[in-house]
Amino acid sequence: MKIIEAPVATPEANIAIVIARFNNFINDSLLQGAVDALKRIGQVKDENITVVWVPGAYELPLAARALTRTKKYDAVIALGTVIRGGTAHFEFVAGEASSGIANVAMNSDIPVSFGVLTTENIEQAIERAGTKAGNKGAEAALTALEMINVIKAINA
Repeated sequence: MKIIEAPVATPEANIAIVIARFNNFINDSLLQGAVDALKRIGQVKDENITVVWVPGAYELPLAARALTRTKKYDAVIALGTVIRGGTAHFEFVAGEASSGIANVAMNSDIPVSFGVLTTENIEQAIERAGTKAGNKGAEAALTALEMINVIKAINA
């Protein structure tokens, strides 16, 4: 039996992070968590990390797709926050961001990780951006790094 598992450290990786400006008071913490995980755990050099800001979560898939098509990156990390409000806007934005990023991931040759919070309220978002529930930006970064190595191992 052959088992493929991979480490997280990926010192030579070139990583793109696409991040939404809307709800940046939460997204800034997601970004800090992602960059910290990339550098500290993944051993990725600062000069190998590119951050691309977009208006909101709805725009993340288009920017992620553009980044994957450049062939400059080993992985793309999508970060954002969609907080439920009093209208159906949440379902549309969260659903399209999620399915759009999944579509990019399935049609790309590199890992595209999903670090978009979809929460009921601001408190839940804060919890997932570095307090009680950890930092989902860091988790998305670690997923991207591990998947780079998993894909390499599969293709070896």
